[in-house]
Amino acid sequence: MADTKYERFLWPFLRRMDPEAAHLRTLTALALAQSNPVGRAALRRIAGQLPPSPVQIGRLRFPNPLGIAAGFDKDARVVAGLAMLGFGHVEVGTLTPRGQPGNPQPRIFRLPADEAIINRMGFPNEGVAVAVSRLGALPAERDYVVGVSLGKQKDTSLEDAAADYVAVMRAVYPYADYLAVNISSPNTPGLRELQGGRYLEHLLRLVMDENRSLSAAVNEPPKPLWVKIAPDLENDELDGILATLTAVGIDGLIIANTTLSRAGLTDSKQGEAGGLSGRPVRRRSTQLIAHVHR
Repeated sequence: MADTKYERFLWPFLRRMDPEAAHLRTLTALALAQSNPVGRAALRRIAGQLPPSPVQIGRLRFPNPLGIAAGFDKDARVVAGLAMLGFGHVEVGTLTPRGQPGNPQPRIFRLPADEAIINRMGFPNEGVAVAVSRLGALPAERDYVVGVSLGKQKDTSLEDAAADYVAVMRAVYPYADYLAVNISSPNTPGLRELQGGRYLEHLLRLVMDENRSLSAAVNEPPKPLWVKIAPDLENDELDGILATLTAVGIDGLIIANTTLSRAGLTDSKQGEAGGLSGRPVRRRSTQLIAHVHR
């Protein structure tokens, strides 16, 4: 029913707007709704009564398998509102130590013929301190999972990238249920180089050491730490990453980020630079999941 209401009432309005403007207005509307009793009741009514379908991943229990990936609520503005809509988890970010504007607009493009979107956002966010002020206002006891996607500044070199990831981790640590190391966005120059070569193990060992140190300081187990990879990896590249993750003790993978591939697209906007998400990514991401599972 929620899908029907969206398609009938919201989508005809939103489709007339610039994609990023539609996104920002949606965030503003959700922020307003979650801030008052009438709005909160409306969000829960839209969600309806969802059947229980919990998912256990390590120590984390997700109330259902449907979540919001990083990129929608970059600055933790509407975590509570999204949970009221029925999402079992919300991943905030990607966050960087300092705020940054991201790439020039326009930077989001709809491809309706392909049921896809291209974005070249470039990690725009208000900085980790702003997000922390909002995460700290969430209830400590909650029935949904909050993750945080960690990133680096655009102007930070790959040699110094680990310090950015560690800085964001330290700031969000008390408020995150899990942490995601984003080394796969195609929209920050050079970032995907962190997926291999001499950078990957160095980065992950420093992040994992910090995870253990922060958890020991509060006498708790380390937070679940996952790495987000690109769908454009070849299987042998993925095998190398898996070997490194296993050696370091990383808990898992998030499969997958956006793709640079444009195979099979028909929409006139297919030539825009950036990462592609949506239906065209499903086949390759499913193949990667199957490969990792084997």
